[in-house]
Amino acid sequence: MSHAPAPPAEAGGGAPPRPNAVVAVLAFAGIVVSLMQTLVIPIVPELPRLLDAPASDTAWAVTATLLAAAVATPVMGRLGDMYGKRRMLLVSIVLLVSGSVVCALSDALVPMIVGRVLQGLASGVIPLGISIMRDELPAERLGSATALMSASLGIGGALGLPAAALIADNFDWHTLFWTSAGMGVAALGCVLLIVPESKVRTGGRFDLVGGTGMAAGLVSLLLAISKGGDWGWTSGTTLGLFAAAVVILLAWGWWELRVEQPLVDLRTTARRQVLVTNLASIAVGFAMFAMSLVIPQLLQLPAQTGYGLGKSMLIAGLCMAPSGLVMMATAPVSAAISRAKGPKVTLMVGVLIVAAGYSLNIVLMSEVWHFILVACIIGAGVGFGYGSMPALIMSAVPASETAAANSLNTLMRSLGTSTASAVAGVILAQMTTNLGGYALPSENAFKVVLAVGAGAALLAFVVASFIPAQRTAVAGEEPVAVEGAAEPAGAVK
Repeated sequence: MSHAPAPPAEAGGGAPPRPNAVVAVLAFAGIVVSLMQTLVIPIVPELPRLLDAPASDTAWAVTATLLAAAVATPVMGRLGDMYGKRRMLLVSIVLLVSGSVVCALSDALVPMIVGRVLQGLASGVIPLGISIMRDELPAERLGSATALMSASLGIGGALGLPAAALIADNFDWHTLFWTSAGMGVAALGCVLLIVPESKVRTGGRFDLVGGTGMAAGLVSLLLAISKGGDWGWTSGTTLGLFAAAVVILLAWGWWELRVEQPLVDLRTTARRQVLVTNLASIAVGFAMFAMSLVIPQLLQLPAQTGYGLGKSMLIAGLCMAPSGLVMMATAPVSAAISRAKGPKVTLMVGVLIVAAGYSLNIVLMSEVWHFILVACIIGAGVGFGYGSMPALIMSAVPASETAAANSLNTLMRSLGTSTASAVAGVILAQMTTNLGGYALPSENAFKVVLAVGAGAALLAFVVASFIPAQRTAVAGEEPVAVEGAAEPAGAVK
């Protein structure tokens, strides 16, 4: 039996009357949610003064969002499969708007962190949107639509940085969050008016024990990764959190394999195509985020260093913005390659482009146009890679588990970006140069991070080569894995 997604009539929702509008609205919602990751970057150095709190505490305005997103993404995916993807999409956007309003009204640390947690809880929008597309769109539109939705994670981040810098430079910092709230309300209204509710559901009872265990394990792991540099990688707190993560996640896995209705179907996740795609996603997430860490810093470091360009945050953001547009433009190209050669090939081509971009940046890093060129090349590679992943996941899981499976894949990317932040932080902190009594990352430190980013992309290429060969589809269908294709995705064992 084919793993290709069921046509809309089988899904029970019927073909939506305005598929273009559905795609546009879902992609817009994904971009709005991904904006929150870069929303506070321009004001991070000022947060201790703005919130009257130590810098070590204000860093939680970033960390809290990361932790909340890690927990919410798989949970919202499972709830979407059970109770309705559009319903959970609306809940996620409401959480985003609520968090934005709380942050916009705050002048102290605690409400700011609460608001950022609520914003992080909205991170399930992108996998939920991909799953709605699978249920509702005609087959010939599915590939390019899911590629665009998947890439919106990077598009929002790239476009959000210059917009946030512009607002922060010219208006009160609370305007950042009022803007986020306004965009969230617009997304909410569009979803209510245009996006249909899918009738593809699993039903059943939510695995509360599994959700709690997964949340505890992920929070322990990501907290250790994100704060290990501040606490010390060999400190008792960091090592204790890593140990707790291992123990909790092993116990969680044991539970998930035995409960009748698990939060994550580990047997489906262990299928070669799903497992290898998720492993490759970690490496792709790592490679993507290295660009966001290196390029803005090099553009903003003082020219007196000999390698910094002394530009403002706004200019740095504008240099990154074209990469988001490139990601958007590559979505239909990614879908076309996936139809012709299979999404495995698309993923492998994408990560090679990313590796080439980082390698080029090691040589070209003295002019503004160098960074724009590199960001566009890497953006194209990321667009290819992110665009191929939903097709790989959806061709290996039943429609009733699409949201949960895509959510887990999104989580894997987040693990990669979190790890990239930690690794780059260690490298940049250890390899420094002195300028006017201040220790700044050296030129070689940035080159090492770029080389590590290229290495991560090449690792993703190697991992992706183990994805089962794809049988290319006809008539707009998604490619299907040859290995294991005889077994129905929803077969009862």
